[in-house]
Amino acid sequence: MKSKSMESIMKTIFFISATVSIIAIVLICIFIFAGGVPFIAEYGLKDFLLGREWQPSDTPASFGILPMIMGSIYVTIGAIILGVPIGILTATYLAKFCNHKVYRFLKPCINLMAGIPSIVYGFFALVVLVPIIRDIFGGTGMNIITASILLGIMILPTIVNISESAIRAVPQSYYEGSIALGASHERAIISVVLPAARSGILSSVILGIGRAIGETMAVILVAGNQARMPAGLTKGVRTLTTNIVMEMAYAADEHRQALIATATVLFVFILIINGTFLIIKRRANNG
Repeated sequence: MKSKSMESIMKTIFFISATVSIIAIVLICIFIFAGGVPFIAEYGLKDFLLGREWQPSDTPASFGILPMIMGSIYVTIGAIILGVPIGILTATYLAKFCNHKVYRFLKPCINLMAGIPSIVYGFFALVVLVPIIRDIFGGTGMNIITASILLGIMILPTIVNISESAIRAVPQSYYEGSIALGASHERAIISVVLPAARSGILSSVILGIGRAIGETMAVILVAGNQARMPAGLTKGVRTLTTNIVMEMAYAADEHRQALIATATVLFVFILIINGTFLIIKRRANNG
């Protein structure tokens, strides 16, 4: 009887926890859409999404966020190009190639990277990466390349940890069967183990992209923060998140509504990305 009562209590606690999470997401959605959709409807969806001028202080004011959308896309793609291959290869090394002594050193280092505050990453990039990029490419060094490198570093812990767990979750019989058929150690891992872990690896990529596109404080320090269309990899840009953070403190009335509408677009953007990858993941599992 006591065991059943405890089980009932735990079920209730778990149910409440899950319900709180769902309610929190619903409330966030309501706040974001209730604050942003009316402005977008009044200003015009086309003018808001495809407008190339962001001049809230002009008369009349201009609230085109296409430069920020493109800036977010550019730095996120750059982070994916740099971070995803390195993260997956690092996870593969830790799971299947690394000896115990080296693993005991590397794993805590990667976990430590996940706990470093964003502003510390940004300061590191400002002091170390910006001068290097400035010496190589000229300009200020605060540009798409620097922001992409920084975000590529920041998403590594997420990709490495989740991918490693997915690789380790693959039954050992897959590897042993491949070896028994004559495959080498490397070939068995690349051709059998990694494809079997693709679901978890895709999940790590999704979360890594979410981290990259939602990052703010670190990007503010190194992206240049110029509300204009990207003019090249060595030019400064402004992302959707930095646009909100930089101007929300003093924004009022229509300007504030435009920033909330920007958050709405960012929220929808993330939903589309996650939905797309979930479809890809489901097809990969079915295949």
